[in-house]
Amino acid sequence: MQRRNFLKKSLLTSAAVATGSTAALAGTPAEPSKRQFKLKYAPHIGMFEQSAGKDPSDQLTFMAEMGFRAFEDNGMMGRPVAEQERMAATMSQHGIQMGVFVVGFDNWPLSTSLTSGDQGWRDKFLNACRSAVEVAKRVHAKWMTVVPGNFDRRLPMGIQTANVVESLRRAAEIFEPHGLVMVLEPLSDTPDLFMRYSDQTYLLCKAVNSPSCKILFDMWHMQRNEGRMTVNMDLCWEEIAYFQIGDEPGRNEPTTGEVNYKNLFKHIHQKGYTGILGMEHGNWNEGKEGEMAVIRAYEEVDAF
Repeated sequence: MQRRNFLKKSLLTSAAVATGSTAALAGTPAEPSKRQFKLKYAPHIGMFEQSAGKDPSDQLTFMAEMGFRAFEDNGMMGRPVAEQERMAATMSQHGIQMGVFVVGFDNWPLSTSLTSGDQGWRDKFLNACRSAVEVAKRVHAKWMTVVPGNFDRRLPMGIQTANVVESLRRAAEIFEPHGLVMVLEPLSDTPDLFMRYSDQTYLLCKAVNSPSCKILFDMWHMQRNEGRMTVNMDLCWEEIAYFQIGDEPGRNEPTTGEVNYKNLFKHIHQKGYTGILGMEHGNWNEGKEGEMAVIRAYEEVDAF
């Protein structure tokens, strides 16, 4: 997944103008506890590092102070256990819900992994799923991102699809007893990826036929791959368990590209979605000014 170093830059004084607050000039709105977003947007570690410092728990505290009620961390499985536990305690203290982390088991830009049907890849994947269960318990998570790798050009599409379905069924057997959900994320990073479209991912979920296998609808990837997002959301709605956000072009916060996120968020809200929307994007502008601009952007598009 295109996990890039995120850009940051904007005008700090404009933050003060937008909030009418001298506290905003210091990087913090005057009464953050009064900010009430309609939807459950989830920042990630690093997004507010200039304002909150490098410590993950301090960043989580800052997120809560800014009115965010959720958080996601793709790399949570790679963190030391003590750090996971400390972050979990901070989330509990501030009422922050844990979003997705990635079940990392391959170097996906280079490997066919689950499409090949290779037992070694399947075992590696299932072992990672077992480890993910322990991490999820530790940080009170429910959703984990899964990507099945690249096409295996030696095999017909139907055989590759069957290979992926079998691996996902086995993974679902691991997650179901714990009430956990793997969310399959179709991606746009490279045409070599096996899973790229929402309808294809819908088919995989139907074939696995488990409450532990659902869709992660990343709106940045889907804008690049297929467009017509509200139409495709509706077609796949019963299998969507999680959303992620990123404007296009640039993969930064809403209002910096061409995607009408105000309409998308209104659509999602009107359909009754109460889950998490991961802010898996960069900051258009740098520094504290850019971080405040991210918050203002979400205030703007949340006001539907």
